[in-house]
Amino acid sequence: MEQKPPVVLTSLLPETADAQIAGYCRDIETYLCRKNDGHLIRVVGPAFEMVSRWARDGVPLKVACGGIDRYFERYYRKGPRRRPVRIEFCEADVRDVFAEWRRATGVTATQFDRESKPHGRTPSLPEHLERVLIKLTNAQATSVLGTNADPLIEQLSAELDCARGIAGGLRGDARRAMGERLAAADRALLALVRQAVTADDLQALRQDVDGLLGSVVDQMAPEARERARERALDQLLRERFHLPTISYS
Repeated sequence: MEQKPPVVLTSLLPETADAQIAGYCRDIETYLCRKNDGHLIRVVGPAFEMVSRWARDGVPLKVACGGIDRYFERYYRKGPRRRPVRIEFCEADVRDVFAEWRRATGVTATQFDRESKPHGRTPSLPEHLERVLIKLTNAQATSVLGTNADPLIEQLSAELDCARGIAGGLRGDARRAMGERLAAADRALLALVRQAVTADDLQALRQDVDGLLGSVVDQMAPEARERARERALDQLLRERFHLPTISYS
């Protein structure tokens, strides 16, 4: 019996569909396969429509992969895996990461974001500070920023550790003041990060930012567009050096 050729992802698209969406879905399928230790779960049918919607609504590929990573991190914490993860299980986390990315960069909300609801509760201020401390400790242990960063990381860690002890009871002006101090600490850390990369690396990252934001910033006012690019650059630097967002809102 003659065997039929395997169905490839692009053949599932109508002829008039955007080929970029096909590539986006294929990249998601490949990434999910890698996360599933090589077990291929096809992005077809309703899953294909869902991932296509991510692409149409401007969810950057890196952001979508970050949402997939978040689901897998939670999955691993539950113990040994029993079956491969389907992409549908990751949608809530992709929505959450996209909403966080949009707030961080100042990108205007899309229909996708307006329809999304937070998946789970927002961490409390003490929980946030604890997570920040863990990431800072890991960054220092792995020397991702070099030894020149140690004094600042140690200073920030000491301040955040003290803040964690009182954060649960802060209200009103005291809580706002804490938020301002955390934002200042975040800026100090990012300034150090920018000094740790070469001019060529920084320029390459700026090009990545333009590709990441795409046309979503074209309708922004010039000042808002520049702020979005700088915030997106900060996010890429955090990802490269595995650093936390210290600010809390």
